[in-house]
Amino acid sequence: MPRTRKRYLEPVVASIGARKMVFIDGPRQVGKTTFALSLLGKGVRETHPAYFNWDDPRSAARLRRLELPPDEAILVLDEVHKYARWRNLVKGIYDSEKSCRRIIVTGSARLDYYRKGGDSLANRYRHLRLHPFSLGELSASPSKSDLDSLLRFGGFPEPFLLQDEREHRIWQRDRVSRVVRDDLRDLERVREISLVEHLVDMLPERVGSPLSIKSLREDLEVDHKTVERWVTILENLYLCFRIAPYGAPKIRAVKKERKLYLWDWSMAPEGGARFENLVACQLLKFCHFVEDTEGHSMELRFLRDTDKREVDFVVLKDRKPLFAVECKSGDRDVGASLHYFAQRTPIPRFYQVHLGSRHFERGPITVVPFRRFCRDLNLP
Repeated sequence: MPRTRKRYLEPVVASIGARKMVFIDGPRQVGKTTFALSLLGKGVRETHPAYFNWDDPRSAARLRRLELPPDEAILVLDEVHKYARWRNLVKGIYDSEKSCRRIIVTGSARLDYYRKGGDSLANRYRHLRLHPFSLGELSASPSKSDLDSLLRFGGFPEPFLLQDEREHRIWQRDRVSRVVRDDLRDLERVREISLVEHLVDMLPERVGSPLSIKSLREDLEVDHKTVERWVTILENLYLCFRIAPYGAPKIRAVKKERKLYLWDWSMAPEGGARFENLVACQLLKFCHFVEDTEGHSMELRFLRDTDKREVDFVVLKDRKPLFAVECKSGDRDVGASLHYFAQRTPIPRFYQVHLGSRHFERGPITVVPFRRFCRDLNLP
């Protein structure tokens, strides 16, 4: 298996050209640095003079002094959002250098969140979110072994390309530790780091279920606002994400509960929960890609009524439902909830995706293998 792969955002970055800065964020170790360095040239390493990493004190000092290399068409500023005055620094570099070079800013936290406050960077950048590998990024016709590997090792480049169980466990432990102990400490004022680590340990068992802040509050013995703030911070650091319910006029939909998923689905328990988490990440990647490249407002939601009938996901485009997706580990017959909601909601198409091989239709409902679903919809 090749050690590196061309990432799906490369043509997008090329199309933006020198018109604006490009902000690329995403989870820690998703491959942002490798991707950004590839834009500087083939075989370029972290020692390249146009690459500035704020975590390296020498590099940070050069950037603060504006010691920019001459005759370099691209500058890469990595993790610069950890600098308290980074907005003014980046704005000044762009305003003085935009006519002669392109600027790429990368970070392992939501740059759209951490740019708030201070001087505005509006109209100076395009924001792109880099996701882990997915089936569509691996191959135009992904194999069963591709899907098995994604389920087993997740979509982060290092463990997926290495495919070693022991190294995967070590990588997973180290990544979570660095997010909580390094990124969280650098960007947020949180004193109870050990309690946040305990919170992170509890999240995998809650994948695919409505996340009860009340239950977490009781387990952690802290107040409701504190737990909500911690979960929001973990979302901003790309450790987890939540999706809200979708309501339709003819159903008694739940309104407040939000379901939880992890960016590294290999942390979820094996079986149905992990498969559902993988599908959630694939659909979120699709939503973010369309939003970042086409400007549409995209939302990933779920469908559940007060009688606990549920469909796992609904994808909305400009507030209108495109399709709904239900996850099943086997290629069984159509779930009853799909029939119920197909008759009572304006959702035009329902899919039941699975790990088997059967493919058939029942009116507006298509039962389809997940690999074919990704291929037919041309998901990134």
